[in-house]
Amino acid sequence: MAISAPIIAFAIVGGFLGKVMARETTYPHLKVFNDVLDLITSSYVDEVNVDKVMNGAMRGLADSLDADSAYLTPDEMKQAESTTPPPAGDIGLELTRQYYLRVISARENSPAAKAGLRTGDYVRMIDDKPTRELSVWEGTRALRGAPGSKVKLTIIRGNAADPHVVELVREAPPTNDVAGRIAAPGVGYIRVIAIGSKTADQVKSKADELAKAGASRLIVDVRHTAGSPLDAGLTLARLFVPKGTLAMKESKNGTRETITAGAGDGSITLPAEVLIDTGTTGAAELFAAAMAGNKRADTIGERTLGRAAVQTLVKLPDGSGLWLSTTRYLTPAGNPLHDKGLEPTVAVDGPESVEFGQPAPTADPILDEAIERFAEKKAA
Repeated sequence: MAISAPIIAFAIVGGFLGKVMARETTYPHLKVFNDVLDLITSSYVDEVNVDKVMNGAMRGLADSLDADSAYLTPDEMKQAESTTPPPAGDIGLELTRQYYLRVISARENSPAAKAGLRTGDYVRMIDDKPTRELSVWEGTRALRGAPGSKVKLTIIRGNAADPHVVELVREAPPTNDVAGRIAAPGVGYIRVIAIGSKTADQVKSKADELAKAGASRLIVDVRHTAGSPLDAGLTLARLFVPKGTLAMKESKNGTRETITAGAGDGSITLPAEVLIDTGTTGAAELFAAAMAGNKRADTIGERTLGRAAVQTLVKLPDGSGLWLSTTRYLTPAGNPLHDKGLEPTVAVDGPESVEFGQPAPTADPILDEAIERFAEKKAA
């Protein structure tokens, strides 16, 4: 007892001190926050709207995580929880955040694409509302509306000093996400504009059609293909990958779930290449990563954006909420995609951006590289 009592006391005291020290590492941040709030409310020259200040603080916390995490006010939370679907019309933009809202991609043949909007453009204002204070969730909601209604965007491109204002008419999205053609002798080209629940069936049908037309190799183009349910990208990959790991899912505690191809997968057996760029995100990224990770196809083009996390909607006691990224997808090799992106097997720069009013480049160096690689393999 004489020996063990001091040891037990030391362990208890040590554990208590450890907890105190752990709290101390967090407490200074909370104390500084409280001090700032006290200074603002007591010393700011104008009357302070405390609700506005606190909402800004909450938004800042969420913004510091990733572009898809967001703080929702009680009114926004009601919209997010509503069973009423959002308006059917949109302009075809997929957004991220980088100070302002920023364009990931403009869907092919959409009002935004026809107006010349491109990956990397900054959306400074939606109608008359600055996007500096808007989350991706809010911005996406603001772009939706009834088909035929209008929305005005203020766009900044590159180093241009003056913003460009465009007024777009919302349209209902197309029902067919896939197009195709013979791009070169023996080479079929499949353009996947968006990835949804029916895309895999549409790609299979188009691949069969091109094979009958003489295609012995396939190019699958998922450039500017963004968003969409992430699992839909893996469904598309199952058409091409007969066996192996398609992706992994990782949660907060490091627990990983491996997603593999199964019986009946790999029905498309033609050699393939996949075209990617900085506008390739979400489901399209998972598809490209599964193809490259299983050596089913080379990826050709530019590094993808890195947007492969699953968000969970968490309701807070005051009725507000958080869209919080709680799970992320990894490549088949276990490397992160979210916020990292996928490096192409063959790096090729896409066409350079042009100023508004100038014709879009007609050359397509990424597609040309894919066709040339197939021609070299055939000659060999």
